[in-house]
Amino acid sequence: MNTSDNGKNIAIVSYLTIIGAIIAIFMNSEKKDSFAAFHIRQALGIFVSFFLIGYFIGYFDSWMISSAFYVFYFILWIYGFVAALQGEAKLIPLLGEQFQKIFKNIE
Repeated sequence: MNTSDNGKNIAIVSYLTIIGAIIAIFMNSEKKDSFAAFHIRQALGIFVSFFLIGYFIGYFDSWMISSAFYVFYFILWIYGFVAALQGEAKLIPLLGEQFQKIFKNIE
């Protein structure tokens, strides 16, 4: 997968909060960079699953469960963000393939 500077910039923006992912979708709407689309799907998947699973984690009254949840998602975010910085299209461990399938309409 070839990475252009514009595609790499869009990929990096996609990891900057969920608003950054939405902005990256609009930034990628004109030229349709496949590298950027890959990372947009990964970042959007991280943020959406964080909010969905985090809602249920909030019902546990345990700081150990909550902190493990935050550490897990922070590591996933770092993994994706570093891959975008390096210009690599690496799937997020455990969930990356599912994110690509779920958000396949984002091009």
